[in-house]
Amino acid sequence: MSVDGRIAEVERLRRRRPRDRFARLSVWALVLLTLLAWSSEGLWSTDYFSPRRQQNLQRFLGELRPHPLQGQPFDVSVATAWAGEILSERGWEAARITLAMSVAAIVLASLAGLALTLTSARTHATSEPYLPGPRPPTRGQRWVWRAVVGASRLVLILIRSIPEYVWAFILLAVLGPNAWPVVLALALHNAGIVGKLTAEVVENLEPGPLRALRGVGAGRLQIAATGLFPLILPRFLLFFFYRWETCVREATVLGMLGITSLGFWIVDSRARNHYDEMFFFVLMGAGLVLIGDLVSAVAREVVRRAA
Repeated sequence: MSVDGRIAEVERLRRRRPRDRFARLSVWALVLLTLLAWSSEGLWSTDYFSPRRQQNLQRFLGELRPHPLQGQPFDVSVATAWAGEILSERGWEAARITLAMSVAAIVLASLAGLALTLTSARTHATSEPYLPGPRPPTRGQRWVWRAVVGASRLVLILIRSIPEYVWAFILLAVLGPNAWPVVLALALHNAGIVGKLTAEVVENLEPGPLRALRGVGAGRLQIAATGLFPLILPRFLLFFFYRWETCVREATVLGMLGITSLGFWIVDSRARNHYDEMFFFVLMGAGLVLIGDLVSAVAREVVRRAA
């Protein structure tokens, strides 16, 4: 077929493609709503580009430079000495506390999420998991398992629907100003997310290996330990490290409640108008997230190769 013939065939197929009127209307409605939102009163203002705003921006960018170098030529040795002083006085300790809170939170969240996964996955939490039993289950047994799944999914919805900040304020009133309100707040919220996502993975697994285990007499917990967990491990690690990165960010923010993490020193620097220090602590938080991303990539690659 000639080039012109292939072009004509592609055009013919394009005209004959299935068209969904609802999908096209949805796209146009989305475009219209976006235009309405962007054109709403108060969103645009010429004051943003006024000379005063530009002067404020220039001043702010200038104050992000290390204090000893503001108004001076940049000197690497001076900047290094300034950063080293901040790290030795507050930075390393704040990073350690932030990292410790995030790790404790994601470990607790993962354990709780896995436990709730086993009672939330409809293919596993049933009276006849993966294969019919020798005797048909009674109506009462079926209703009990439906109630277990419904209650577990309700718990997952509840704990993930309440933001970490709300959990933190509630727990702060109960436990007082220490690191545990932050850790438990992050753990509760992320347990709901990890449990929900992992339960969906379990329900979409290929049932063949699990049926084989069930066929040789494996119990529900044995199937979970020897069949489910190895199959879901790569996806679970993806959820684990992604939510850990979120915990690092949120532990930084929730440190503003008074725990001397990076968030505490960010607020302290902002209150004293030390924007150079504030920006330095923000960069430290970004560095922790970057380290978490690298660890996640290495762990998932190791699991992928082993599989």
